[in-house]
Amino acid sequence: MIKTFNSKLLLLLIICCAYTKLNAQQTTTLNNNPQLTAYQDSLLLLSEETFNAKDNLSRFEKNAQFVKKLVTALKVNGSFNYGFDSLKRISVLKSPDNSFRIITWFIPTDEGSYRYYGTIQMATPNGSLKLFPLTDNTSNLTDVNAVTDAKNWLGARYYEVLPVIVNGKQPYFILLGWKGNDHKTTKKVIEVLSFEKGEPVFGKNIFETAKNIPLKNRVVFEYNKLNAMTLTFDKKVNMIVFDHLVPYDPKMVGNFEFYASDLSFDGYKLVYGKLSLSENVQLKNDASVNDEMYGRPVKASTVITNQNH
Repeated sequence: MIKTFNSKLLLLLIICCAYTKLNAQQTTTLNNNPQLTAYQDSLLLLSEETFNAKDNLSRFEKNAQFVKKLVTALKVNGSFNYGFDSLKRISVLKSPDNSFRIITWFIPTDEGSYRYYGTIQMATPNGSLKLFPLTDNTSNLTDVNAVTDAKNWLGARYYEVLPVIVNGKQPYFILLGWKGNDHKTTKKVIEVLSFEKGEPVFGKNIFETAKNIPLKNRVVFEYNKLNAMTLTFDKKVNMIVFDHLVPYDPKMVGNFEFYASDLSFDGYKLVYGKLSLSENVQLKNDASVNDEMYGRPVKASTVITNQNH
């Protein structure tokens, strides 16, 4: 059974209209920066050339040019607030507290797998560049539950960021992401990003999946590539909700090529600082079982907090 919220632990959705309006005005001004707009145009061209390349060698060469050009663009003073909105293949997510943004994308390979790229750009007082490049080390991570750093990243293309504050402590951030796997299966992830001594750390033991089972550091879903999966934060039920995945045939348990949604939903809810699994969630609105490939990115700042009331 999932514990009910203590009066001091309430899950809230905070959308500050005044802040959103001010931030939108600032973003509009910065998005008119001619220098950054010129860089964005070049990046858009390189991005399309990368995805249209005919083989791995050409693809990775173009992507290397993209990375170099992106870093050059980010070196422009004040680039942190430039949205790069034209780069539709690239996910740019800013944390609602405006402390950092995470930029992620993927490159498909000839073998049917994917290579992930990304960086974390920190906000700095003088607008100078501070980056933490992310190195996809998926193929060498034998334990998907391991806590990792930027150099050992379990790559994904993130589409939603949710900050969590527990009793006023240093916040951590939940990232929802798409992780194409191979020609048989697709994955989605619930990742946790925190900063320790100024360095990014991925994974945190906050996921309660069942009683008497050790807490997990992240959650990875895997299912048949021809199917779709909903994974999003639903503010109406104050939970991270997702399709319940099952095999087509009970004999195929553990063979994720045969997994798909059974049209029911489960969820994770913040309870005493942990994310507790709740099964058979009754949604107050209709979540689409025909979810888009990457999920649906949100522009509003969604915040999960524990506060007194």
